[in-house]
Amino acid sequence: MSEQTSQLPPRISLMASGELRDALTAVDEGNGAMAVAALMAIDAESWKAIEQRLVTVVGSDLRTLLLKAAGEPAEKATALA
Repeated sequence: MSEQTSQLPPRISLMASGELRDALTAVDEGNGAMAVAALMAIDAESWKAIEQRLVTVVGSDLRTLLLKAAGEPAEKATALA
């Protein structure tokens, strides 16, 4: 039974999806501290699922996506990694 569950892709919990929404809203409002707090509240399994989906859907990670949305060059995301 444990072999089946270990092969399932990670899932985004309902709480994590709300935290991600809050983080993106905080970024939009220019509240960096609130965005960081919301991102830090996301559990590890949900974070893995979010990362996988971002790469699949937009081809990059959250940092790159946020920097592009803010008008920063993509090289800055790589330099900060």
